[in-house]
Amino acid sequence: MRLTTKGRFAVTAMIDLGLRSTNGPVALAAISQRQQISLSYLEQLFGKLRRHELVESTRGPGGGYSLGREAAQITVADIILAVDEPLDATGCGGKENCMGDDNGKCMTHDLWTELNSKMIDFLSSVTLKKLVDEQIAKGVSVSEQAPMKRAISSAPVVKPIRVTGPNSVFALGAALVK
Repeated sequence: MRLTTKGRFAVTAMIDLGLRSTNGPVALAAISQRQQISLSYLEQLFGKLRRHELVESTRGPGGGYSLGREAAQITVADIILAVDEPLDATGCGGKENCMGDDNGKCMTHDLWTELNSKMIDFLSSVTLKKLVDEQIAKGVSVSEQAPMKRAISSAPVVKPIRVTGPNSVFALGAALVK
């Protein structure tokens, strides 16, 4: 069993959001830039987190995401399970058919099932608030960065068009007859 990037990125993004939750909604583009996570990937993750009511979205200028409930009420298990991260160490996915369809469980099935239970218990005991507080204690800066530079300029670039040839078919015909 290993935690994939989906679970890791979801927890990292939620910690980033938790650090900045007091300043209003946080744009995914800002999280993407700070954590070096693809914006499209974050959009997919936050869609799942929103459906599980772990985050709330605000549209429009100044919009973004905020926590859906208090950080102390969100656990790492909530985050990981919300993004469909499988937390199963058994080889059969918990179906008890490790040895094939009708052959039953393998000899270590109960061991891996107990490990699954311990993992869920541990991840359920770690809150987002605890992780945020640990980052603050480590000195992580939560001040807002300068606004990201936009790819589109606020003032349009106007270049004059200079026509040196005829501007219609008729003018072209007249120019050729001369």
